[in-house]
Amino acid sequence: MSEGLPCDPDLFDLLVCPLARTPLKWVEGRLVSTDRATRRAYRVQDGIPVMLVEESEELALAEWQRLIDLPGPVGQGAEAVRRRHGLR
Repeated sequence: MSEGLPCDPDLFDLLVCPLARTPLKWVEGRLVSTDRATRRAYRVQDGIPVMLVEESEELALAEWQRLIDLPGPVGQGAEAVRRRHGLR
């Protein structure tokens, strides 16, 4: 995996928070929603993102902000996958 991602880069770019439908950030071993209102964190188990809202963690605002402020890749969506593979 590139950039220390927990899964294939294409999958990472396509994943979104199932609650907020926003991109995810890979930081401190978990996928964190970039949505300030929902502030969800999703675990990765054996290289598989567990994208179930009922199994996610709602982060306190300060913890969410700390994680968002850390360096780490953020999913770039389907357009990034198309560019990566030379598709239009």
